[in-house]
Amino acid sequence: IYNQIVANATILFYNQYILFHERRNTIQNNILRDIGTIARALDSISNIEFKELKLAKGQYLYLSRIFENPGINQQQISELLCVDKSTASRAINQLVEKKLIKKVEDTGNKKNKLLYVTSHGKEVYPILNRELHYSTQVALSGLNAQEITQVENLLGKISQNIVDNWIDVKKGKKRIY
Repeated sequence: IYNQIVANATILFYNQYILFHERRNTIQNNILRDIGTIARALDSISNIEFKELKLAKGQYLYLSRIFENPGINQQQISELLCVDKSTASRAINQLVEKKLIKKVEDTGNKKNKLLYVTSHGKEVYPILNRELHYSTQVALSGLNAQEITQVENLLGKISQNIVDNWIDVKKGKKRIY
């Protein structure tokens, strides 16, 4: 009887252990899924809302970051947005064609082009910024100040972890799963 009790307790403990880890893994997987859902939904909303401005497929991100970082170069914006150089190049060239940004030769390095928002781009930025503030209010509705601070701190850490990993992968480091 003692052996049967120990066997049953071991099985029960093992099952609880498995359930705990499955639930923990599900919760952890859901965190990135939720972040992805938020990102895709906000990107989709922005693409719809900025259609009349003729900004497509995330171009508003480039315009915003160039406005916030005047004189940034293509390599820097690529790293800031965690996209490859060719993706950044396409978006930047489209914004130049739309006369929302301009490229200026870097006097220190003639290969580099520094990016600046044009006067037309400066007229568009407040619209982008209002949308950002509105979406932020929607996202944070129902949270108190302490919860907002916690979310900000935790997402900052998660973001830094992912950016660091992205940099490693871009440099050729293989991830071990």
